[in-house]
Amino acid sequence: MTQPTRPADRYTPLYFLSSVGAGGLAVTFFMYLMFWVPHPDAPVPVFNDILAAWSTGTPPRQIAIVIAMTGIAVFAFLNIKALLWNLAAFAEFARTEAYTALRQSNAEATLLARPLALAMSVNALFIVGLVFVPDLWNIVEYLFPAAMLAFVLIAGLALREIGVFLGRILSSGGAFDMTQHNSFGQLLPAFALAMTGVGLAAPAAMSTNPTTVGVALILSTFLATASTIYAAIALITAMSSMLHHGTAKEAAPTLMIVVPLMTILGILIMRQDHGLHTTFGGHTTTADTLMFLARFVSVQLLFLALGLVVMTRQGYFKSFVFGHKTSPGSYALVCPGVAFQVLMFFFINKGLVAAQIIDKFSPAYWGLTAVALTAQAAMVLLVFRLNRQHFGRPRSTAAVPAE
Repeated sequence: MTQPTRPADRYTPLYFLSSVGAGGLAVTFFMYLMFWVPHPDAPVPVFNDILAAWSTGTPPRQIAIVIAMTGIAVFAFLNIKALLWNLAAFAEFARTEAYTALRQSNAEATLLARPLALAMSVNALFIVGLVFVPDLWNIVEYLFPAAMLAFVLIAGLALREIGVFLGRILSSGGAFDMTQHNSFGQLLPAFALAMTGVGLAAPAAMSTNPTTVGVALILSTFLATASTIYAAIALITAMSSMLHHGTAKEAAPTLMIVVPLMTILGILIMRQDHGLHTTFGGHTTTADTLMFLARFVSVQLLFLALGLVVMTRQGYFKSFVFGHKTSPGSYALVCPGVAFQVLMFFFINKGLVAAQIIDKFSPAYWGLTAVALTAQAAMVLLVFRLNRQHFGRPRSTAAVPAE
């Protein structure tokens, strides 16, 4: 009888996306606290704010706090668990012939899933600290340099991998197969750079030290610029290949990678804007923020529609999500849903409510919020479904003979 295996036992760096998706879901639950818990003394809610809101809040607010803190704890745990598993599996994979072959193919770009996951985990752990550690905000100015150093090291890893990849394919002709470029998978390096950049932008929004804010602004601007340029080039060349060869079915979820890219770059820019305002006297109007968020959400909706149309036509969901086939790339489906929920929360609260287009907690407010919450719930179910498919108990690949 053939030894049963799990799909995850056939390792690929794309499994780092299982960690990224779980970390992203932890962020979605933090949105409840961000916009429903008052935090007058800090730009983000911290443990003391949450405790005060629990003590004085109504039952609905208390329920939201319980759900948020439970969600953050569960998915931060899954994030770190998946990251540690991936790091161990990747170390073994790096000693195989499959890794050597990957280094000589278009799929070398998937190695950027590793720094992407590392950056996501640092962001998730920072949220865990804010939510669960009392009085952490009192020493946060000492934590910012350490967090920035971590992100700089992760950015260095990402830039080194990108340099090896681009050096190989641009130094000689024929090293890159355009016929295999028929997806947006090559945007993964841009995604990794943006994720690192948004982490570096956090001290720009939260610190009161001008030096910390200034360094965070400059470093995050560099990574945001690099990400944007890389994404633009990869997007244009991939579209050309897809028009000629169609979209690779297993890579179809990458058609929506622009959705998380918009959320990350959008939050990065808003963090920078807040730092410029509070530390250097810069100013952006409510109308500017409204239109900025409206444009980014519009881009998300367009690429969500594109991805869903193509995957529906190809039968992707029937095969890889609800069927018996498995693809590590299915984890790429989690990021767009997560990113859409997060940016919708910002659009509703920092855009529509701030501009007084709708009132907070009005029927219109809850109607739009329900759209975001539906996306979040779908991604929660999807993560558990994919984890069961890829990491569940292995099934025998051969029939058991009758006795």
